[in-house]
Amino acid sequence: MVTTNQLLGSRIRELRKTTKLSQEQLSEIIGVDPKHMSRIELGKSFSSLDTLEAIARTFHVELKDLFDFSHLESRSNYKKQIDELLDGVNEEKLKLVYKITKALLK
Repeated sequence: MVTTNQLLGSRIRELRKTTKLSQEQLSEIIGVDPKHMSRIELGKSFSSLDTLEAIARTFHVELKDLFDFSHLESRSNYKKQIDELLDGVNEEKLKLVYKITKALLK
C-alpha cells in the first residue's frame, strides 16, 4: 500500500518536473540538502511545514495543492472507489451510470 509520504513525494516530483527543475535546483531554492530532497520525493522522509511551504511557494501553488494526489492513485483504488459509490444505488440510477460509462468509453 502506498503511504501518504510516498504520494506527497510523487506529487512534489511531478511539480518539480513540470517546472523543469532538478532536485538540486529545488533543494537550493528551498534551502535543504539535496539528499534530503531525494528522500522526500521517495517518501522516505517527511519534511517540515516550513519546507513544504517553501516548496509550495516555489511552484506557485497553495500548500493544500501539494496534498492533491488523487490523480496519482492506483487503478485498483479507482475501481474500489467506484464500487463504493455504486453500492446501494437504486437500479434506475445504476442503469443510467452504465449508459453514461458505456458512452464515454466508446
